[in-house]
Amino acid sequence: MLLTIIVLDSVGMGELPDAQAFGDVGSHTINHTLNAAPVKLPNLARLGLGQVPTVHTSPETVPDVKATGGYGRLREVSPGKDTSTGHWEFMGVQLEHAFQIFPDGFPPAVMDPFDAATGHGHLCNKPYSGTEVISDYGREHLKTGDPIVYTSGDSVFQIAAHTDVVPLETLYEWCEAARALLHGEFAVARVIARPFRGEWPFERANEHRRDFSLTPPPTVLDAVKEAGKEVIGIGKIPDIYAHQGFTEEIHTDSNADGIRKTIERMKQAGKEGTDGLIFTNLVDFDSRFGHRRDPAGYSNCLAEFDAALPEIMASVPEGGALIITSDHGNDPTWPGTDHTREYGLLLVHKPGMAGGVDLGERATFADIGATTAEALGAAWTGPGESFWSALQ
Repeated sequence: MLLTIIVLDSVGMGELPDAQAFGDVGSHTINHTLNAAPVKLPNLARLGLGQVPTVHTSPETVPDVKATGGYGRLREVSPGKDTSTGHWEFMGVQLEHAFQIFPDGFPPAVMDPFDAATGHGHLCNKPYSGTEVISDYGREHLKTGDPIVYTSGDSVFQIAAHTDVVPLETLYEWCEAARALLHGEFAVARVIARPFRGEWPFERANEHRRDFSLTPPPTVLDAVKEAGKEVIGIGKIPDIYAHQGFTEEIHTDSNADGIRKTIERMKQAGKEGTDGLIFTNLVDFDSRFGHRRDPAGYSNCLAEFDAALPEIMASVPEGGALIITSDHGNDPTWPGTDHTREYGLLLVHKPGMAGGVDLGERATFADIGATTAEALGAAWTGPGESFWSALQ
């Protein structure tokens, strides 16, 4: 059996009950995006997007049609709204405490040994927009060679360097040095390499981005792999889990590239009778449009995925299934540039389903992992409740 999970990174379904603690009361990525920049999403509508609680858009964007898939929304119980928190919870790791953030930048206890490791000083060292930081500090970086270090509302240590000044392999080595430092009281979820290129105001070389994650506790991915199944990570998925639990990893440069490679791998798996999981993250929603507060770009990104959805669904082999979900919100109409604390999307396609299935409001993102384990026959006793039987 082949199960495919596609994460529409940051396509949130409205504020969670604890949104006030995050300053996100009133956020709603899907509604606000489509209201600000309407596009038609007929294929997502046919799966059941319009039936998801709190999704209220015009019929011109999400038509009121009978659902043919499973639909619902997911509550995140882990305390956070970052990528690692959401993805780890998908695969059965519910955090008791949020990953640490550094709103005032990183202390000398981190930066002094980091500087020693690079042989340079550093620039910035405070929360910053990824595009603005290279515009504001990039010219000084060109003169000094000092890496630009910055963070955000997420638990991240980000290192930006121009590809003409710092070779990619050197940048990755600096990230590994930072990863070795950022544990214990200074632990962050991810160290991120952020290469950029060109002339001022510069352009991020996103295809060479690399994430260096904390290693998670055992996840459903490990259980599936231990059951002898394939676990194929596409996009930044393997990075998020510190490359733990995968049998194959496929790099992507963009949403379009990720969609194409997912379809190709699904078709190949169907021909070969692959038994296992394809797990894809489409990050452009978040990185290119959510953080940059670009509703029009975000809407176009949704429309591009919607247009590809029929081919994705047609690539699901008999007996297999497709799960579409999201890991947090990033409302492009919201103040600031950080993620928003929202419900996750849940849409499911399974060939031969008689009609729409209301999967309701799931108590935890971990229901994705529990469903994955049941569908693929993997032993899992962690959190989450499977909805696999509801799809039969």
